[in-house]
Amino acid sequence: MRPAAVLFDCDGVIVDSEPITDRVIAANLGRHGMPVAPEDVNRLFIGGTMASVGDYARARGARLPDAWLDVIYGEIFACLAEGTPLVPGIVTVLDALDASGIPYAVGSNGPHAKMQVTLGQHPALHTRLKGRIFSREDVARPKPAPDLYLHAAQALGAAPEACIVVEDSATGVRAARAAGMRAFLYAPEGGGEAAEGVHVFQRMEALPGLFGI
Repeated sequence: MRPAAVLFDCDGVIVDSEPITDRVIAANLGRHGMPVAPEDVNRLFIGGTMASVGDYARARGARLPDAWLDVIYGEIFACLAEGTPLVPGIVTVLDALDASGIPYAVGSNGPHAKMQVTLGQHPALHTRLKGRIFSREDVARPKPAPDLYLHAAQALGAAPEACIVVEDSATGVRAARAAGMRAFLYAPEGGGEAAEGVHVFQRMEALPGLFGI
């Protein structure tokens, strides 16, 4: 079970940014003619890209301006900059991986600028991830395509089949499986569908034990 490398999603796995982002998106779409609750934003769009959110909203009648992506990212970044906490237990996990000599990286469907805002608020963590933060901007296709996790594994010099991916969305799990990697789905509120090759867990602190370290 011991992995050659561990690849983490960012939002909802490293930083607890999704509740903030969901509220901003809900408020913005409401102003543009698509009322939606924050919890529905999470259900509909978790693990996706902001471009896909815009496409979905426009297809359902939202009147989004041409520069909507720039506007929504500006609103999101401003709110995240006010304070984005780490996911409880994630530092313990990284400490355990360091102690065991297991490399790790971050692979996110979000842009680098967003991770600079969220991870940059935590200088010690940001420093230990230097050179190992990857975005869908670095590859041809975002998740659920395997490109991002294959790119991260290659950067760490690890064979895909020997890697573990830690995700909080079905989209990310599909990306991991498409890359031939084992997937661990973080579901702190319960739920989450176990499937072949997918392990669902609720406490981040439990992850090192699940890895066998």
